[in-house]
Amino acid sequence: MTVKITNLTKRYGRVTAVHDLSFAVAPGVITGFLGPNGAGKTTAMRVLTGLVSPTSGTATIDGRSYRELPHPSRTVGAVFENSAFHPGHTARDHLRVYAAMGGHPDSRVTELLGLLGLGDAAGRRTREFSTGMRQRLSLATALLGDPSVLVLDEPSNGLDPEGMRWLREFLRGLAGEGRTVLVSSHVLSEIQQLVDDVVVIRQGELVAAGPLSRLAGPPAVLVSSPDADRLAAVLRASRPGRDAPRVDAAGDGRLRVQGLDAPGIADLAAAHRLRVHELAGEHTSLEQLYLRLTTERAATT
Repeated sequence: MTVKITNLTKRYGRVTAVHDLSFAVAPGVITGFLGPNGAGKTTAMRVLTGLVSPTSGTATIDGRSYRELPHPSRTVGAVFENSAFHPGHTARDHLRVYAAMGGHPDSRVTELLGLLGLGDAAGRRTREFSTGMRQRLSLATALLGDPSVLVLDEPSNGLDPEGMRWLREFLRGLAGEGRTVLVSSHVLSEIQQLVDDVVVIRQGELVAAGPLSRLAGPPAVLVSSPDADRLAAVLRASRPGRDAPRVDAAGDGRLRVQGLDAPGIADLAAAHRLRVHELAGEHTSLEQLYLRLTTERAATT
């Protein structure tokens, strides 16, 4: 199922939380929803799940708003930060309550307790749960209806490295089944290992959206050469005009080259008898991309 946010605006009095926001989330991939604190991510996700009414625009799941879905919990599962649990309820009690509300069988409760690694904690009261266990219980709640769409707000908060690896593998498995997964997180190093596409917003407006590989651009090549100045001139002159490679100083006497691969650089250096001591690929990290996009946007506003 495809999720679409179209020209979405949400105002709270004089404050505009989201402004004319549009993007789509495709099935079968994990999409990271990124932005600074207060960017409007949670507001957009709450509009999508029917918790907040938009001022204008739409948020739909396969062309329907959340409130138009005949069986919402069988279509969309959501996890929001700081989800509340009755402190006196056990994990099993909590899931049974929500299963009954959604019309789901008790067998689904038992299945999810095992699937989410909470089988041994099923009889413990939620007030005794760690933050990581609460995150697992929230995810189990979202999955009660076996939904095709998952909307997850900061699902990795409180998870240790082992828990993050488990979550990453678990969500990749769900996306591999053709589900639509939208994940908001501030842990960019973890998100980079998880997502296929990204949506970046700032001050409620779209900054960029698309496959992470396309937005990050081709990898650069770091070149170490005692003939760096001469090599830079040769590389820049290798293709004229707009197709010319970009060559910048990278510190420590190295060059950062974009627009030529390592074999091409080595061939040009050899043809001009210039020495090259090292060639190394440099991929743009999600953190670098995120900071570049949000900083560029800030500079234009």
